[in-house]
Amino acid sequence: MHRSASSSSQPHPTQSLALSSLHIRLEALDKEHQWLLKQIKRKRTELNNFVEQMRSLATEIFRRCNPSFQKLADIDREIHTLFDEIFTTRKLGKQSKKDIEGVYRSLQLAGIISQKFESEDEDTELDELFENNEQEQNCFQEPTENSHQYQEAQQELEYSSANKNNSSRKVRQTFLRLAEIFHPDKVKDGETQMRHTEIMKEINKAYQEGDFARLLEIEQQHQLGASIDSNNEDDLTRNCNRLEQENEFLKTQYENLKRELRLVKNTPEGEMVSDCRKAAKAGIDPMNQVLEQVEAQIQVIASIRDFVKDFQEKKMTIKEFIRGPEILRSLNRQMMEEMLEQMLEELGEIVVF
Repeated sequence: MHRSASSSSQPHPTQSLALSSLHIRLEALDKEHQWLLKQIKRKRTELNNFVEQMRSLATEIFRRCNPSFQKLADIDREIHTLFDEIFTTRKLGKQSKKDIEGVYRSLQLAGIISQKFESEDEDTELDELFENNEQEQNCFQEPTENSHQYQEAQQELEYSSANKNNSSRKVRQTFLRLAEIFHPDKVKDGETQMRHTEIMKEINKAYQEGDFARLLEIEQQHQLGASIDSNNEDDLTRNCNRLEQENEFLKTQYENLKRELRLVKNTPEGEMVSDCRKAAKAGIDPMNQVLEQVEAQIQVIASIRDFVKDFQEKKMTIKEFIRGPEILRSLNRQMMEEMLEQMLEELGEIVVF
C-alpha cells in the first residue's frame, strides 16, 4: 500500500512533458509580448515627434516667410488686375482675344498664378476637361466588380473591417476591466482617489485613441494580471491562449502605426521635414533654403507681372505676348533638359543590367 501511494504522488511523465512544453510556449509568447509593447511605444513616440516637428516647422515657416508670401499674393492680384484691364480696355480681334485668354488660362493651370475663372464658358470647359481626365484615370485605376483586383480589394477591406471590429472589442474589454479597478468612486481614501483619478485619465486617453498596447502597459505597471499556477496545465494553457490573442492585436496596432508614419512622411509637409533634416545634417540652415526658394519664386512671378504690364501698356505686339516671357521659356527648357537627362540615366541603367 505504501509503495502504491508513493508512486501515485509523483507526476506522470506525459504530464511533465506537457507542462514543460507549455512553459516554453508561455515564455516565448511573453517575450514576444514584451517586444511588441516596446516596439509600439517606440513607434508611437517616433510618430508623435514627427507630427510635432511638422507643426513646429509650419509655424516657423509662416512666421519667417509670411512677408514674402504676402508679397507673392500682392503680385498675383496685380497680374489678375492687368489681365482684367487688357480684356476690358484693349480692342482685340476674336482670335487675338482667344489667344490671350489661352495665355491667361495656362498661367493659372500651371500654378504660376491663382485660379480665377470669370466666365461660365471657361468653367464649363474646365469641368469637361477634369471630367474627361477623371474618366480616363478611372479606365485604368478602377477595377470592375468581376475583376480579380476588385475581389482582392474587397477581401482586404472586409478583413481590415473584421480586424478593426475585433480590436475595438478587445480594447473595450480591457478598458472596462481597468475602469472597474481604478474608478475613483470605488475607493474612500482621498489619497487613493487622487491616484486612481490620474490613472483613469491615462486609461480614458488610451481607450479614446484605441491604444491597446498602452492599456496593457497600465495593467502591467500596476501588476493586475491574474495569478497563475505554474504547475496547472489548464492555467498555463489559458494564459498562453490569452497572450497569443493579445499579441495578434498588438501586431495589428504596430503595423497600423508603421503605416500611419509612412503616410505622414509622404505628405508635402512630411517631405519638407525630411528635407530640413537632411539640410541640417549637411550644415545648411533649412529655413534660409525655404526663404531663398520663395524669393526665387517672387522674382519669377514679378517678371511675369512686368511682362503682362508691358503688353497692357502696348509696349509689345500680340505676337510677342503670345510667345510668352523669356523666363518661362528658360524654365521650360530647363525642365526639358532635366527630363532628358533623367531618361538617359534610366536608359543607361537598363543597358548596364
